[in-house]
Amino acid sequence: MILDKFKLDGKVAVVTGAGRGIGQAYAIGLAEAGADVALVDVIDQSETAGKIKALGRKVLTLSADLSKGEEEAPRIIAEVVKELGGVDILVNNAGIIKREPFTEHSAANWNLVLSINLSAPFFLSQQAAKQMIAQGRGGKIINIASMLSFQGGILVPGYAASKGGIKSLTMLMANELAKYNICCNAIAPGYIATENTRPIREDAARNKAILDRIPAGRWGTPEDLAALCVFLASPASDYMNGYTYACDGGWLAR
Repeated sequence: MILDKFKLDGKVAVVTGAGRGIGQAYAIGLAEAGADVALVDVIDQSETAGKIKALGRKVLTLSADLSKGEEEAPRIIAEVVKELGGVDILVNNAGIIKREPFTEHSAANWNLVLSINLSAPFFLSQQAAKQMIAQGRGGKIINIASMLSFQGGILVPGYAASKGGIKSLTMLMANELAKYNICCNAIAPGYIATENTRPIREDAARNKAILDRIPAGRWGTPEDLAALCVFLASPASDYMNGYTYACDGGWLAR
C-alpha cells in the first residue's frame, strides 16, 4: 500500500529547536508517523514531550547550546543512541536571526548566527551520518533552509549567508552520503504563522503586503511544514536527494 511508504514505525528521529513553533510541529509530525523522537533545545521542551508521549512514542529531551556545535554534537548523538537505540532521521531546525544593516552588522552577531544556523547542522549531520553508516540501514537528514537560500533579503547578512550555505551544504552531503543510502534534503519555509511572526501579522499594512505576494493567499502553518518533513523522512522520498524544497504558498513563483 502506498500509504505504508509514509510510515516511520521503528525509526528514531532527532529534532533541534523542538521546544515550540515549527520545530515542535516537526517533532510531533514525525511521532504521529510512528517515530520515537529526541528533542534538542535550550528552552523548556515539556509541552512537546508531553504531546509525543500521548501518542505512545518514546521521547528524549536534551538541553544543548548549539552555538557550541562542535562540542555538543558528539554528546547529543551519543545520548540518543544510548537512550533510543540509534539515529535514523535528523532534522536540523534550530536557528536564529539578527537584524542589522550590512555596514553595521557586528562580528558577534555574524559569528553567533553562523555558529547556530550553519556550523551546528554541519557538526550534527557529521555525527549522525557516522552513526547511520555504522548502523548500515541508511537514513534521512533534513536541513532547514529559508526563502533567503534563494533571495538576498536585507538587514540580515549573517542569516542570509547561513541559509545560502545550508542549501549548498545539503547538496554536498547528498553527493557524499548517497552511497550509504542516506538522503539529504532541505526545507525552505515561506511566511509561517507562529508566535514569532504574530507582530507582523498584526501589522495590517505589512500583513497585506505579504499576502498580496503569496499566490495561496494565506500564511503557512507549522503543520504544512510538518507534512513535508514527514515525507522527506519517510521511504516515500527515497529517490529524492540534494534538493531544497520551498513550502511557501507560491512566494518564490512571483
